[in-house]
Amino acid sequence: MNVQNLNSFDPFADEGDPLGGSKDVGSTQNYLHIRIQQRNGRKTLTTLQGLPKEYDPKKLLKAFKKEFACNGNLVDDEEMGQVIQLQGDQRVKIANFLVEEGIPRNTIKLHGF
Repeated sequence: MNVQNLNSFDPFADEGDPLGGSKDVGSTQNYLHIRIQQRNGRKTLTTLQGLPKEYDPKKLLKAFKKEFACNGNLVDDEEMGQVIQLQGDQRVKIANFLVEEGIPRNTIKLHGF
């Protein structure tokens, strides 16, 4: 009598460590995070964080405001550094603008509903 399902078999034994020993698991570095936050009613707020140091957030905010015809401001966060906030749902517009400026699309993370 030979029953296959009683044998001890580990399907992940030959894979090794899937994380490759990286110490910064789940880190938000090297990514631009574009998020949307619900305010009251139909009002929303779009935030951009994780901007590389070579980009000036004040100039970028000014360009966003002019290009998207919305208001916005720059907020200093203790954990994330400077965060750009814009009125309305500007996630796709921001992502396309940043790709046109030379930021690779695979480093941009879109969050939200």
